[in-house]
Amino acid sequence: MFKYIKNDILGGITAAVVALPLALAFGVASGAGAQAGIYGAIILGFFAALFGGTPTQISGPTGPMTVITAAAIVAFQNDLSSVMMVIFLSGVIQISFGVFGIGKWIRFIPYPVISGFMSGIGVIIIVLQINSFLGVDGYGSVIQTLIELPNTLHLANKDSLVIAYMTLIIMFFTPKVVTKIIPSALIALIVMTVFTIYYGFDTKVIGEIPTSLPEFILPFNFDILKISDILMYAVTLALLGTIDTLLTSLVADSMTKTKHRPNKELIGQGIGNALCSFVGGIPGAGATMRTVINIKSGGVTNISGMTHSIMLLLTVVFFAKYASQVPLAVLSGILIKVGVDIIDYRFFKIMKVIHKNDLLIMITVLLLTVFVDLIMAVGAGITFAAISAIYKISKQTKIQTIRAFKNSPFDIDIDNYEIRILKIDGAFFFGSAMLLEQRIKKVLKAKYIIIDCRNIPFLDISAIITLEETINLLRDYKIGVSLVVKERDRRRFVKVEDSEHFKSVNIYKNMDLAINEIQKEKLNISE
Repeated sequence: MFKYIKNDILGGITAAVVALPLALAFGVASGAGAQAGIYGAIILGFFAALFGGTPTQISGPTGPMTVITAAAIVAFQNDLSSVMMVIFLSGVIQISFGVFGIGKWIRFIPYPVISGFMSGIGVIIIVLQINSFLGVDGYGSVIQTLIELPNTLHLANKDSLVIAYMTLIIMFFTPKVVTKIIPSALIALIVMTVFTIYYGFDTKVIGEIPTSLPEFILPFNFDILKISDILMYAVTLALLGTIDTLLTSLVADSMTKTKHRPNKELIGQGIGNALCSFVGGIPGAGATMRTVINIKSGGVTNISGMTHSIMLLLTVVFFAKYASQVPLAVLSGILIKVGVDIIDYRFFKIMKVIHKNDLLIMITVLLLTVFVDLIMAVGAGITFAAISAIYKISKQTKIQTIRAFKNSPFDIDIDNYEIRILKIDGAFFFGSAMLLEQRIKKVLKAKYIIIDCRNIPFLDISAIITLEETINLLRDYKIGVSLVVKERDRRRFVKVEDSEHFKSVNIYKNMDLAINEIQKEKLNISE
């Protein structure tokens, strides 16, 4: 672990410098103030790294979490305790997610969704840095930034452009031999800041940073009548933070070729967010941009995340006046390189050979990520991917009508339509249950129907209900029904609540028994 200490420290320092203006901005945007943003980044960043399950993760205030926090602050105006209780409970809920193993569900997010999300994040980073690159105030919105781009170009600051372009040159063309010793982002940060100060370039800088330590707050002194609203915001923050964090963990996995521990990560995030409430800090999540910067700057273990927090604290307490001189144009150059690197070029290389559904999902997620909302993008992507998978699985399910049971020792009358076998092959669930309804209408002239369910690997409650309704329909037509099922499915059938149809129908474990009983019944009737 400690053999990477140099890289971890350099990665943490670089991530801290990039995190500083973001933390301040998110604090102001939330309505809690710049100091709430910076201490949220310090507390969450340290404890999420200490207890989390993604070694290279850098945590702090993020855009989606800030939006929900701002809504809570508006809802609980002049009621700091209630807002802090929201943040505290969101952390507790995240801890419970980790304890009960919710984190493993992230493995089921398909690659096209992750690819679209990663590429979308890269595009967002690049677009949102355009204004800082040009030395103009940013809008915080991709759409507004693009709409206002013609006007922004007319307002461009030449000094900022020079600094930003020089930063990009350092970021893109620093030899790999050098970057193995000192990350290019840190070189650009130091060199261009000194260069700007020495030559007196007129450009925007980070600006004043609060230096006072936070006051200790008890979040438990809240109005109990507001508990329902508090819980609503807390659950929303917890879910949002969970998705945001674990998606960032997947990005980190993709870049470092490692595997994170999702449940441990959620516990670390929960501890960090819960503790933020005691210092008036705003909550956050694993931050994709800062995590990527950490990895690109050499971060390998969780020491980098803790270093990032310690550097933020030291910056606030001791070095605020120096950090305040870092030009925003330098940060924009660093972040544009990060945005370029995070785009998933591998997907574009294989685009010609992938299924059109996967391509549609990736493009949809990318566009929603960039122009709508990150969480909505992931939710829509997962939904589309699930529907696509269900459709593909349902198409593989086959229901055949058989007039004779080949190789059977029993003589089935195949010269008329008395006996029919419906053989179901494949998963039988809500996506394929309708096939039985369609097939059953074609055999209503038979006197006996055997439904062969032995080749069903998966059976859900929708399929069971469909079978029950099918049995009821066949009884209305005076058709004898037998089921041939595996023992595990037979137990499920008879346990279905109020299912008199399953309890009265003949259920067999093999086809020979079913045919034998039907033959005996035919003989008894004829006698």
